[in-house]
Amino acid sequence: MMTKRILFSAGAVLLASTALVRADAMADLEAAAKAEGALTTIALPHDWCGYGAVFDGFKAKYPGITVNELNPDAGSADEIEAIKANKDNKGPQAPDVIDVGLAFGPSSKADKLTQPYKVSTWDEIPDNIKDPDGYWYGDYYGVMSFLVNKDLVANPPADWADLLKPEYKGQVALAGDPRASNQAILAVHAAGLSTGAKAGADAGKAGLEFFAKLNKEGNFVPVIGKSGTLAQGATPIVAMWDYNALAAKDALAGNPPVDVVVPKTGVQAGVYVQAISAYAPHPNAAKLWMEYLYSDEGQLLWLKGYCHPARFNAMSKAGKIPQDLLDKLPPAASYEKAIFPTLEETDANKKVVTEGWDSVVGANVK
Repeated sequence: MMTKRILFSAGAVLLASTALVRADAMADLEAAAKAEGALTTIALPHDWCGYGAVFDGFKAKYPGITVNELNPDAGSADEIEAIKANKDNKGPQAPDVIDVGLAFGPSSKADKLTQPYKVSTWDEIPDNIKDPDGYWYGDYYGVMSFLVNKDLVANPPADWADLLKPEYKGQVALAGDPRASNQAILAVHAAGLSTGAKAGADAGKAGLEFFAKLNKEGNFVPVIGKSGTLAQGATPIVAMWDYNALAAKDALAGNPPVDVVVPKTGVQAGVYVQAISAYAPHPNAAKLWMEYLYSDEGQLLWLKGYCHPARFNAMSKAGKIPQDLLDKLPPAASYEKAIFPTLEETDANKKVVTEGWDSVVGANVK
């Protein structure tokens, strides 16, 4: 018994010392970040995944750091291009951090556009959604859904195939340009999956054929769909991530009334990833931003924005997720048929869709 007590005491000392080391490291990182004085983000609209509250939380916790937000409506490809275009620029147009679709993580690493960093909660990020060396790591996921203006759409579509019905002429849009936006690229994949096509290149090809038919029938609207265009009637039905649709529903507050529909088939789950630019003008502020995002506070703010954060399973097991947040999410049944494409399948689809949209569909989305 004495031996056990000694071992326990030594273990407690080790844990305490480890915690002190982490606290010292965080204090040093915070000081270095404040010395830099700024952080530049890109493509983070405030109504996407609760980012408005995330920005507010970060600024409140670290008041010495000014946050510069670039092009909130940019797509994943635009973020990558912004890094490339600003390799030698240390000014406000050079992003420190990016939040991109899963397929863009490995490619940005391969192009040497990101730098490695492992947050203190690294072990709670699932291995299958992070680079083992820390060049990119999953942050959150959701499923593809339809945001529907009920004032203009009497019978909301229940599945992808429904979108081809004559009653939806001039009403269907994507929430991005499928040649650059991860959200739109995966919406095309989801449509392909709904036809029974295999995830990856096959679903990408089937999805392009689906949208070509949708465009030929006159149902597709080549306008990037948002809550504003939906409310104005320009895009009464928009395919978008469920968390964006639910946030839009909250923001519209019944004007107009909307439905958020998770389709019966082709339930596409999409993971996004974080990374720090290899050319970040403020590398320490970027690391501090990552620490905040992957802290309990940051993860719960994403969940409040209807996104399932990367640490969801670990935090749920530890009893760290308030029940009221869980109650606001779509029913668990909505996710039971969710398909999580592998990294290889996601990358194959991206190639097919981005390279084939113009020739197969021929709609200039903007």
